[in-house]
Amino acid sequence: MDLINWRISPYLLLVTLLAPLGRAQESHGPSSATAAGNSISISENSARTDRVILKVGDVQVTEAEFESRIREIEPQGDADKDDVNEKERRKQGDDYASVLMLSQRAVANHLDSTPEISRQLAIARMQVLSDAEFAGLMRQATPSFEEISQYYSAHLSEYDRVQIRRLFIWKQRDNSKNAPVLSSQAARASADRIRKAYASGTDINNLSEDLRKSGEGMLDPQPLTFPRRELPPQMEKVAFTLKEGEWSEVEDTPVRLLLIQLVKRDRQQLGEVSSSIEKNLQGDKMQALLDNLKKNAGIWMDEEYFGTAVAPVPGAQRRISVPPSELRESAKKGESNNEDQRQK
Repeated sequence: MDLINWRISPYLLLVTLLAPLGRAQESHGPSSATAAGNSISISENSARTDRVILKVGDVQVTEAEFESRIREIEPQGDADKDDVNEKERRKQGDDYASVLMLSQRAVANHLDSTPEISRQLAIARMQVLSDAEFAGLMRQATPSFEEISQYYSAHLSEYDRVQIRRLFIWKQRDNSKNAPVLSSQAARASADRIRKAYASGTDINNLSEDLRKSGEGMLDPQPLTFPRRELPPQMEKVAFTLKEGEWSEVEDTPVRLLLIQLVKRDRQQLGEVSSSIEKNLQGDKMQALLDNLKKNAGIWMDEEYFGTAVAPVPGAQRRISVPPSELRESAKKGESNNEDQRQK
């Protein structure tokens, strides 16, 4: 059995499984463990059956228990998926039985009372509780539809968008030093010729294809849509000040000349942006809740050890959207990746 592929740390396995084991040892029989399993089954999903599908010693595991807990032991192993075949389900059962067996031995050997395991269990408990409270605060911070609508109405210009067509004229054909370079005047003359041909009714697709084949530049055959803050700053500044149909020069460098045409300007509707507004408002409210909780919790940090407080970055509160334990796991992965890069 490939135990190396289990994707959960030992103390989280223990915190998942030690509780029913403790009850089993106290009762010296299956009745209390079965009753606990039945109550978990009902609370997790009333549609689940409480039939026992696995036994390890005196501990009995119901179908509902197994299907909910296997996701914690093997996040990719979703036991109730329709496409889980018999071989995969058997492996999940073997893995779960092995974890349960080993945790039973850990309790029998009083490993849960050793300083290191006790420390890990305490950390795991703290993580589970903090994540549960975090989830509750996130629900509390969920904005109402009225709040989302009010925010949208107060920030209408933020949801403007433009459809633009870009015209690039290459002033240098390739990277060789001896390649001919167009002057700005020659590049503008080439751009004017293309714009006049387009204005006179020449098919835009033909113009775009001819320009591509010539190697002289590139023209968007179809306009591209950009909401605010998705274009480079200079291009956005020009695009949102043009009138529909107008062209304007955006960039003139030794390498290229860039012009854009505003094809259409409109605004994203509330239904299109409500989810992003909800996320932002929820982040703001969540940060306010956390700040208030920290203020009232009497938190003190030794600045000689931790350093002075860092001024908050504007808008940073909107990133408060994942539980603390996930943030910690992300940080650990980042540290691991950095260490891998250093070793390379």
